[in-house]
Amino acid sequence: MMWARKYIFLGLIGGGVVLLDQWTKIWIDANMRLFETRRVIPGLFDLHYVRNPGAAFGFLSGSHADFRIPFFVGISVLAIGIILFLFSKIEGSERMVPVALSLILGGAVGNLIDRIRLGEVIDFLLLHYKRFQWPAFNVADTTITVGVFLLLFRMVLMERRQPGR
Repeated sequence: MMWARKYIFLGLIGGGVVLLDQWTKIWIDANMRLFETRRVIPGLFDLHYVRNPGAAFGFLSGSHADFRIPFFVGISVLAIGIILFLFSKIEGSERMVPVALSLILGGAVGNLIDRIRLGEVIDFLLLHYKRFQWPAFNVADTTITVGVFLLLFRMVLMERRQPGR
């Protein structure tokens, strides 16, 4: 991928993720009450509007906002910087890593917007089965997770292609 195309790619995928993430959160906030649940697939998937002041699984959600918000904004900005640095180092022949980093970047920016705008993140996707219930999440969380899995998958592929293995 040549230099300019690589960054256009980043902008399209990452920007698309940010737009989709923010649009879904705005729609949820405008059309549902906090803690409201709407069944989508009974016994499996609901829309459930919650706000998460912490990180994944509520990490640091009980800490004071004067610490929590600057901490998560700082971590997000640092992560975005690292992603952009890594993106700049991608070789032209690589295809999966730019997609993965673009997904992660878009998700990080989407959640960063919530933290700056609201001091917390809007979550609304809820997976459950019988007694099992995954914590609510959002589009940004989903794209970050998919991006990380793509990176891990790519690392496994590289490991298998190493000579002498």
